[in-house]
Amino acid sequence: MSDTVVQARYVVETPFEPAKVAQIMAGEQSCGTFTRVAGETDELRDRARATVTAVHELPAGDAPSLPNAWIERRNVGGPWRRAQIDISFPIANFGANLATLAATVSGNLYDLGEVTGLRLESLTLPASFRMRFALPGLGIAGTRASIGVAAGAMVGTIIKPNVGMSAAQTAALVKTLCEAGVDFIKDDEVCANPDHAPLAQRVPAVMAVIREHAQRTGKKVMMAFNISDDLDSMRRHADLVAQEEGTCVMASLNYCGFSAIESLRKSTPLAIHGHRNGFGAVSRHPLLGMAYQPYQTMWRLAGVDHMHVHGLQGKFSQPDSEVVAAASDSLARMSDTVDDRVLPVFSSGQWAGTVPVTWQSIQSQDLLFMSGGGILAHPMGPAAGVVSLRQAWAAQQEGATLEDFACNMPELKAALAFFGDKQS
Repeated sequence: MSDTVVQARYVVETPFEPAKVAQIMAGEQSCGTFTRVAGETDELRDRARATVTAVHELPAGDAPSLPNAWIERRNVGGPWRRAQIDISFPIANFGANLATLAATVSGNLYDLGEVTGLRLESLTLPASFRMRFALPGLGIAGTRASIGVAAGAMVGTIIKPNVGMSAAQTAALVKTLCEAGVDFIKDDEVCANPDHAPLAQRVPAVMAVIREHAQRTGKKVMMAFNISDDLDSMRRHADLVAQEEGTCVMASLNYCGFSAIESLRKSTPLAIHGHRNGFGAVSRHPLLGMAYQPYQTMWRLAGVDHMHVHGLQGKFSQPDSEVVAAASDSLARMSDTVDDRVLPVFSSGQWAGTVPVTWQSIQSQDLLFMSGGGILAHPMGPAAGVVSLRQAWAAQQEGATLEDFACNMPELKAALAFFGDKQS
């Protein structure tokens, strides 16, 4: 691959000739528009126009996937042809500018009149271009070092109830979770700076508990405080977390935006826990939005350390294949010279019973296994919930089934009996 271009792959649906639509896409997202304009010289086109590198036609659809007034006004009918289209975009057109890279590979393309469906499937960057952007502050190795887990899956949980507790109540729950033996705790995405538990109160209260636990046991639990807000507030909140000796902040990536996360990365050494809430709005339809691979590629350029991938056999809509692909994408290096992998975060309905499929699918323990109800609702208490997860991971290392391994493990046995009855 050339060091001067980024390569984007799309799946497109259109009633027109796919090769012609591909050229429209390339022109629209580089130097062209619907007609040639003054100043659009051949020399300029040679230098700045995106290039269609491949068009591979796929089986046609029976009906248009999305409404399209432009096509309706022209009384255009099917067949609704589909194609995989590869386009190379000159890096010189946008440089090390993440917002403009995103606008180039996924901007007005979604609104083109010629298409009744368009999805960005992959984005491939030269390593030299990747290195012009931020790297993770901690990444996988730094996160392991921070929480003192040199090997094995890291076990985490989420503050539940999601929202509503006071700062003191939150700190009390964190104390319980620290004593239960978790490696990582995070705020829920809907709890950032509420009136009943503002960060100015919650951060000192929670960190006092975490510091005391660390002094007593030698283990410092990583707490991801949700600081999603305007950029000035996010910087201020991150500074407070750092002053209180915290190690991680969380942000709702889609609603804070690329520029805010890039600026946050430049202003704090803390780990940035990237929450993808809202990603379903751009990913659930097979002919609209984008797949996880280009999504995580661009967020990694912003410098995040952890990325949510949802969970296997979880409570959300994604098939397991998408979760596995998302984790694999997060664990793939984008540069040969540095370890720029990000920690995949498994969550959503995870408990001891979903550990085997996670191990069998990922074949890696470089992951954060987040369990809310699987810990907090364990019939023997949160500590037993954590133990049941660690027992489930130990069973994978020994090649044993959970049922066999649980014979002498009451915590795992209780989890299988209690949560197994709730799975459908």
